[in-house]
Amino acid sequence: MRGVIKTVELRGNKPAIILSRTAPAFLNKLFEQEIPEVFDGLITVERVARIPGEKAKVAVDSYDDRIDPVGACVGVKGSRIHGIVRELGNENIDVINYTKNEQLFISRALSPAKVTSMEIEMYEEERNGKKGRVSVLLRPEEVSKAIGRGGVNIRLASELTGYEIDVKREGLEEEDVELTEFGDEIEAWVIKEFKNIGLDTARSVLEASVEELVKRTDLEEETILDVQRILKEEFEQ
Repeated sequence: MRGVIKTVELRGNKPAIILSRTAPAFLNKLFEQEIPEVFDGLITVERVARIPGEKAKVAVDSYDDRIDPVGACVGVKGSRIHGIVRELGNENIDVINYTKNEQLFISRALSPAKVTSMEIEMYEEERNGKKGRVSVLLRPEEVSKAIGRGGVNIRLASELTGYEIDVKREGLEEEDVELTEFGDEIEAWVIKEFKNIGLDTARSVLEASVEELVKRTDLEEETILDVQRILKEEFEQ
């Protein structure tokens, strides 16, 4: 079994060595072992964000313009990254190009979603480890991609970039209604399930098929049908 030494503690007269396979540093070291260009210093792993067992995002860079850092790490048809994914129990890994251009880096971190525009607000002092807040505008069909199942994608993007990220839907119709407005009829945890996959308005839930919603949330079909019935009644009034 492979891991990184997280800490060494003295317990009584004996040292205790604490190994970790969940630390971001472990993924960094796997890149060094599996990717020759990383080991040789031709490619650098700039930042790593992980939710162990689910997904990770890795930002890589190269000072040699002839080297494509992402392509070199992934390999032909994923041949190079496959060994790392297998070592981590099939943890999904997104590899992106690092850049000091904040807007471009945030856009890349939110992949596979395509960002329409964004506004960045820098904090005077860091708050909860974040240096600022960014409001990202997305087309409706891109919102769920940016957030990811259970909010995993947006959490990793936030950790990778160091910004709190707010997602806003482009072209919200005037006759649409925020799901939170139905708090008296729909339980809060049900609304949260929809928001976790980027559906935060009545029309966005109505436009999705029941089959898709069952697959992407932890809700029962009966619950989804009941919610859609309540939402339809709002627009039929």
